[in-house]
Amino acid sequence: MKKTPKAAFFLVLGVLLVIIDQVIKVLVKTNMDLGEQIFVIGQWFRLCFVENEGMAFGMAFGGKVGKLLLTIFRIVLSGLLIWWIASMCRKNRKAISQGIQAPVPVGVLVGLTLITAGAIGNVIDCLFYGIIWDYAPLMFGKVVDMFYFPIIRSGERVLFFNPVFNFADSCVTVGAFYLLLFHWRFFAQDEKKDTKGDEA
Repeated sequence: MKKTPKAAFFLVLGVLLVIIDQVIKVLVKTNMDLGEQIFVIGQWFRLCFVENEGMAFGMAFGGKVGKLLLTIFRIVLSGLLIWWIASMCRKNRKAISQGIQAPVPVGVLVGLTLITAGAIGNVIDCLFYGIIWDYAPLMFGKVVDMFYFPIIRSGERVLFFNPVFNFADSCVTVGAFYLLLFHWRFFAQDEKKDTKGDEA
């Protein structure tokens, strides 16, 4: 019988990802000027210090009210994801104790942990950065972004990926695509089970 990592593993993974995100942001915030660029690999990979008040990849909506609602949504979503991961870990632990195969694949838990860590990373910016750097009240801080991947070809600028983003955005994106590509069957099976339960 194949064992799966305990809940502590996913907790440590999530905390580690959040720490990496925050270390990168603090280093950028304290060592770069707003709008400054550092060319890391030629012209096409740059560190570009920008701040945004909205969603991932610099998107925004609804002004201050929209930002407040977005921050609250992120907090609620993070809480629900943590509860969901913990619930799945309990199911796996119970199944293993009964000598049967764990119902939730490790990959599903890893993907959800990536998404959760990314959401929490940006929540921290919104909640506390305004207070820490003394420019906004609680919940109105700006998200720090830094990764930029334009491509320069024959002297002409070609945008491979225009938005500037951060490590937390990457965690959410990688986690979501990983689940969609490799574990969509798991969620499809869960949906079928729920449908059968409703019909019964």
